[in-house]
Amino acid sequence: MKKLMVTAFFAVLALAALSPIVLRAQQDITGTWQGMLTPPAGPELRTVVKVAKADAGLTATLYSIDQGGAQIPAGNVTFQGSTLRFALPGIGATFEGALSSDGNTITGTVKQGDRPLPLILKRANAETAWVIPAPPVQPKPMPADADPSFEVATIKPSKPDTPGRAITVRGRTFGTLNQTVSGMMTFAYGLHPKQIVGGPEWLDNDKFDISAQPEGTGQPNDKQWRSMLGKLLASRYKLAFHKEKRELSVYALTMLKSGHKLTKNDSDPTGLPGLFFRGPGVFPVRNATMADFAGTMQAVVLDRPVVDQTSLAGRFDFILTWTPDETQFGGRGAIPPPPDSANAPPGLFTAIQEQLGLKLESTKAPVDVLVVDHVEKPSEN
Repeated sequence: MKKLMVTAFFAVLALAALSPIVLRAQQDITGTWQGMLTPPAGPELRTVVKVAKADAGLTATLYSIDQGGAQIPAGNVTFQGSTLRFALPGIGATFEGALSSDGNTITGTVKQGDRPLPLILKRANAETAWVIPAPPVQPKPMPADADPSFEVATIKPSKPDTPGRAITVRGRTFGTLNQTVSGMMTFAYGLHPKQIVGGPEWLDNDKFDISAQPEGTGQPNDKQWRSMLGKLLASRYKLAFHKEKRELSVYALTMLKSGHKLTKNDSDPTGLPGLFFRGPGVFPVRNATMADFAGTMQAVVLDRPVVDQTSLAGRFDFILTWTPDETQFGGRGAIPPPPDSANAPPGLFTAIQEQLGLKLESTKAPVDVLVVDHVEKPSEN
C-alpha cells in the first residue's frame, strides 16, 4: 500500500510539473495587437498586428498606422509554445516574439535584412485599439484591351559611375536607370540575355535613363508597360528583329510533391508585381505570378533562361533568401560569407526548395530567341 501511495504521489508531482506547459500551449494568440516599432532613425511607428484562425492554422496582417495604414499580409504564421513567428514578404522582413504568461504582451523583433527592430505588442480591445486609416484609393486601371504608347519619353545617357540598375513604375511614370538596350529587351519581351542574338557591341554596354508617360488615362498593367517599352525601342532606337526557335540550356521551375510554401495574394489581381532585391540574395516578392518570378530570376540572377512549369495560377507573396555564388547576377553574385558562416543562408537551389517548396532543374528545351536585324542609338528628345 505504501508503494502504491508513493507512486501516486510522484504521479501528482509529474502532472503538476507538466501543467504550466499545457496551459501555455493553450493560450490564445488570436486578436488585435499593437505597439511602437522603433526604426534606427526617425520617429517611432504605430504598428498593429491582427492574428486570426484559418483552416490551415493562423493568418496575420500587419498595419503601419503612421505610414497611411499600409496593409502588409504575413506568411508562414506559426505559434509554438509561447513563440509567434511570421514572415512579411512584401517588405522582406520576419517577426519573432514571445507571449507573456498572462497572454497580454508579445515581446518581439522585426528583422529586415540584418537590422533587428524591437516591437513590443500589447493586446488591444474595442476601446483601446488604434483606428486603422482607410486604404488609399487605387487608381482607375487602364482598360485591359487598350494598346497604348508612350505619349512623352525622355532618353538620356546614364551618368558614368552611377550605382544601381532599375526599371521602375511610379504612378503613371515609367523609368529606367542605368539600363542597356539588351536589358530593356529582356524586360519588354520576357527574355534571358542569352535569348538575344546579334546586334552591335553597344547594345550590351551603353546605358540609358528613361522617363516616360503613357497616353490615355488610367493605370497601365504590367503587360501594357512592357508593350509600351517595346514600341519605344522600335521608334526611338529603330530596333528590328525576327524570332527563331533554338534549343538552349535552361532551368525548369517545378513544384515539389509536398506542395508550395507561398502565400496567396488576392488583393490586387491586376496590379503591378513587386520584384525588388534588397541586396544580393535577399529577394522579397509581392503580388507576383510564377511567370513574373521566373522572368526576374532569368533576367537578373541566373546564367540561363528559366521555364515556368509549376502550373501555379494566381499571384503570391514570399521572400527568398540565399547566399549567391559567382555564377549569379552576371558574375557579380559572390559575396563573402558572414562571420558566423554556420548561420549563412543556403545556396539558391536549396533555398528555393526549403523556403518556397519549388525546384530548379537543369535541362534543355526549345525556346524563342530574338535575332537583332537593326538597331540605332536613340534619337534626340
